[in-house]
Amino acid sequence: MLSSVDGKINFSATDDLDIDEEFPKIDGIKEGLQQYYDIEQTTDLFSFITAKTLAKIGINDHNETPPKTPVTFIVVDNAGHLTENGIRYLAAWRERLIIVTTDKEYKTYGYPVDVISYQDKIDLHDLFKRLKQDYGAENVTIQSGGMMNGLLLREKLIDYVNLVFAPVLVGGKDVPTLIDGESIRNESELNGLGILELLECKVLENSYINVRYKVVR
Repeated sequence: MLSSVDGKINFSATDDLDIDEEFPKIDGIKEGLQQYYDIEQTTDLFSFITAKTLAKIGINDHNETPPKTPVTFIVVDNAGHLTENGIRYLAAWRERLIIVTTDKEYKTYGYPVDVISYQDKIDLHDLFKRLKQDYGAENVTIQSGGMMNGLLLREKLIDYVNLVFAPVLVGGKDVPTLIDGESIRNESELNGLGILELLECKVLENSYINVRYKVVR
């Protein structure tokens, strides 16, 4: 994931400013940004992301037909963030589109979409077992936002962390970070921490840094 040095994955508490749109405009950041996208191209063939994140970066507004890529998208969409056009675009763009939802009447609009549904709450452990058994997803790259990342961390479903730090400090207590969600409040919850073992640290060009960690169980 791409982050500021202080762990922010956005510029503001609202969706008005987005890193993917704003970083390319800022001197001192834009010069090294392509390195992140190059690293992103080397990730797994299964990508886990939320529909809210996709909507924020404008997927619903793409009207062209993209070239097919070999990546399967696993998209969590409980609140209908994807429009018909967004689903059309993703189904055309990715090798396979899998929607995970608690909406029993989720609309796919006739596009080639697999739907994995849950009654009231998504069982993340069950989901990743099904992805492995039914789709052959041995490894999945997580590209969701801070809230989902927080759930995955607490459920011990993150094995490795690959971060690219851009040379910027953002600040703001309400700005999304890499890991958000419920805070730890007492000693009994300390097992929810993600203890990391450093695997690699690379100094990239233009003051960017790439670090890879293993999550210690």
